Amino acid sequence: MLPKRVMEANMRLNKRTIDGLSVKEKDYFVWDETLPGYGLRVLPSGRKTFLIQYRDGGGRTRRKGLGRYGTVTAEKAKEKARELLGGIAHGENPAEEAKRKRGAAIISELCERFMSDYVPSHCRESTAKEYRRCMDLFIKPAFGTVQVEEVQRSDIAELHHKHRDKPYQANRTLGVLSVMFNQAEVWGLRPEGTNPCRHVRKYEEKKRERYLSGEELSRLGQTLADLKTEGDESRSAINCIRLLILTGCRLREIQTLKWEYLKGNSAFLPDSKTGPKRVYLGPAALDVLAGIERIEDNPYVITGKLPGSHITDMQKPWRRIRMAANLEDVRLHDLRHTFASIAVGSGESLPMIGKLLGHSQVQTTARYAHLADDPVQGSADKISEELAKLMASKKFININN
Repeated sequence: MLPKRVMEANMRLNKRTIDGLSVKEKDYFVWDETLPGYGLRVLPSGRKTFLIQYRDGGGRTRRKGLGRYGTVTAEKAKEKARELLGGIAHGENPAEEAKRKRGAAIISELCERFMSDYVPSHCRESTAKEYRRCMDLFIKPAFGTVQVEEVQRSDIAELHHKHRDKPYQANRTLGVLSVMFNQAEVWGLRPEGTNPCRHVRKYEEKKRERYLSGEELSRLGQTLADLKTEGDESRSAINCIRLLILTGCRLREIQTLKWEYLKGNSAFLPDSKTGPKRVYLGPAALDVLAGIERIEDNPYVITGKLPGSHITDMQKPWRRIRMAANLEDVRLHDLRHTFASIAVGSGESLPMIGKLLGHSQVQTTARYAHLADDPVQGSADKISEELAKLMASKKFININN
């Protein structure tokens, strides 16, 4: 029940009448005689606040403040009151809406709920790590304290533009935000169909294509052999790189490879980026596996420092190894590209290469199609040379004469 006031009066609220209102021992209300429901509250402290009063759908009396007099003018307050009272006539409830907004989730809270309630059952561990990285480095610093429903498309576009010098990162962050806001709609934290990431265009990403030449592969092989002999690098790191080259696998597939997955000349991975996958092992890969010591109570082929663990950080050893081999612009993932380039150069078809790499879509393998130009060019050169020999022969000349 609302407390009783000293008095309630009616008058036309404007600067002159408001300035003339006296302060009393208890607060009281003055209502505008030209706009029912719009009024002013005067406190014993002298503070005067604009408000509206109305009945909600359940018949309860509700009030909503419109701002303090002095900060808000009488004209602006009345304009806002007229707008809100018009909405109330159509079933809106501004006081309840304000209450809901005060308790609404902010982006940092949405991030944590997304990571705990959505990600574990929908994403792989590597994806979860990338999501966490995007949230901690880019999303929370930009929107952490902003209410979920208050984020606008212009805000998303501004963040995306801010990182335009790193198109890949800008696009990944946009992708995380899009999935997160879709889920916010599912949870009722935003109205349906209001994902602010819609129509924000991703930047064009130039796919990096780096393949090791025969000479570079030879140099890397010699470097790995020297490091193994000298003991300057861990055997786990060396074996990991050898298997990456010889199988075309993704890094995590080799890092988490278990002995139990190996059957004959294949490795059956229960999970990969594209789901369960069979890796076909050639003689050289089998030789590497045969030379790896099995450690008791450790199920992994490429073991880590802790008991029962697999190697987790390959970036640091790879930086040392590539420097020693003078291949400082080569990434670990480029070893997978090199496997594909050698396969194309050997005359393998794109569907076969896709099968070897474990691609789920033909379009993914198609990026290697242009590499087939080299063997085709080689055939063209041979045919051209043969034709030139014939054309230069006396027999060919005599026929033309």
